[in-house]
Amino acid sequence: MVMQPFSATLGPQERAQAWAELTEREFDVLVIGAGVTGAGTALDAATRGLRTGLVEARDFASGTSSRSSKLFHGGLRYLEQMNFALVAEALKERELMLTRIAPHLVHPVPFLYPLSHRGWERPYVAAGLTMYDQMGGARSVPRQKHLTRGGALKLFPGLKSDALVGAVRYYDAQADDARHTMTVARTAAHYGAVVRTSTEVVEVIKEADRVTGVVVRDVETDERATVKAKVVINATGVWTDDVQKMAGGRGRFRVRASKGVHILVPRDRIAGEVGLILRTEKSVLFVIPWGQHWIIGTTDTDWTHDLAHPAATATDIDYILEHVNTVLASPVSRDDIVGVYAGLRPLLAGESEDTSQLSREHAVARPAPGLVSIAGGKYTTYRVMAADAVDVAAKDLEGVKDSVTELVPLVGADGYAAMVNLKHELAAETGLPEWRITHLLGRYGSQLHEVLALADEDASLLEPVGGAESYLRAELKYAVTHEGALHLADVLARRTRISIETKHRGVDSAQETAEIMAGVLGWDAAAVEREVTAYAERVKAELASQELDTDEASDAARQQAPETRQGLRDVVATK
Repeated sequence: MVMQPFSATLGPQERAQAWAELTEREFDVLVIGAGVTGAGTALDAATRGLRTGLVEARDFASGTSSRSSKLFHGGLRYLEQMNFALVAEALKERELMLTRIAPHLVHPVPFLYPLSHRGWERPYVAAGLTMYDQMGGARSVPRQKHLTRGGALKLFPGLKSDALVGAVRYYDAQADDARHTMTVARTAAHYGAVVRTSTEVVEVIKEADRVTGVVVRDVETDERATVKAKVVINATGVWTDDVQKMAGGRGRFRVRASKGVHILVPRDRIAGEVGLILRTEKSVLFVIPWGQHWIIGTTDTDWTHDLAHPAATATDIDYILEHVNTVLASPVSRDDIVGVYAGLRPLLAGESEDTSQLSREHAVARPAPGLVSIAGGKYTTYRVMAADAVDVAAKDLEGVKDSVTELVPLVGADGYAAMVNLKHELAAETGLPEWRITHLLGRYGSQLHEVLALADEDASLLEPVGGAESYLRAELKYAVTHEGALHLADVLARRTRISIETKHRGVDSAQETAEIMAGVLGWDAAAVEREVTAYAERVKAELASQELDTDEASDAARQQAPETRQGLRDVVATK
């Protein structure tokens, strides 16, 4: 019998097939949680030849993995904390992403490190950045470059001239975190993993002291099914403790949620050609170029409220504005803000009461036979975390091969370099401007042909989205046909970033998006109206929460919005 090739497509037909496979097969490994760690774990297991399933109660990257600083970086502050092993590991991963695993999604970005002290600071920073340059093996980005004050102001004219005496330019890398996570999950499907979102684990099944599977609920239909697995891997981030309790135990470690808030302002609001890293009394603040915007953040505070929808407060936003304005010649204000997002870092608890000092390293535990939990870490090192989780799971399996994900490009990486060289021809063939082809290649890589093919029967799909001209209508449809989107927020907040890149937060694009989705998902007019109304209520609640000063008040305001995925409102922190 010739084995049928697996597909990276995650559309409605594949979703129905995945439910059937979840109920009919016994898996070697079932991963709970489709953030970047869970998606990476599913990919690692599948490429070792293990029968793998991946289930997620909401959407790919719907939690922490869509709300990061969007960097693949070594972490300069970890270097200062003498955590050399973590920095070297992260820099190796950054290089792998840039060159082999995801060159279409991960791109170099230059940063300026302003110097504010004469004499001692430059050699101190130079020594640290020399280590940064040399750790992690081969590198595909330029090494540090030292600049005078005048040289720094040429790269970043928006800085106050008295805010620095000089600077050092260095490189890291960035990616659209939600798109990257979703692509990792699609790659897992490509290698045979059964992948399904809106599939909530409601019970962990045990026989004696061994975990043998879970009961899942289809969040869209409320249907339930039992999934058998030799090993269940809990990769649920800030929900780790909840799943461990469901399994009947406390686990080997606890996870604490730290809230990080970012704001977006228009690119023309700050004059600069590179990113900026600033020291604060607690941590660092980034000013990161992001297309036609700047991302500025982040905060680092304890969060003990709704884990699904952390809220940014007026206090968080004022903190960011206050710190960035200490160095900007033309201060930014709340009126300049286009988007705001808040995410939760899953930190390993117990080291300190100060969340900025909690460990960014990860931990893997086997609290019971057949159950593995992984938590902590940072986005950049997701692949290492995934390999460690599967290595521990191997104790309950036989003949497990070594991890090979270091050698496995993500979907869209193969052929990407050639398509970049052909972008002029692609532009001529499609009638699209070359800048748009470049933008699309940076989102889809060699999968771009699939996106453009949708316009063969409907040329209007090559037109820009109303209210969000950076995106094409074809991208909205592709999000549903190939990328597993089921609700408006999946498309507006994660498959695209319209929700944080437009002043209207996606509301002005919601009707058009819903109508395109309806054609694939079979929504009637009432369903379209429900989705549009629910999305508008979400935005209204988020905006209201950002006007309030405390976490408690902001959380209450954010929870006024309806939950489009049924029965998921009740997941609240119990810590």
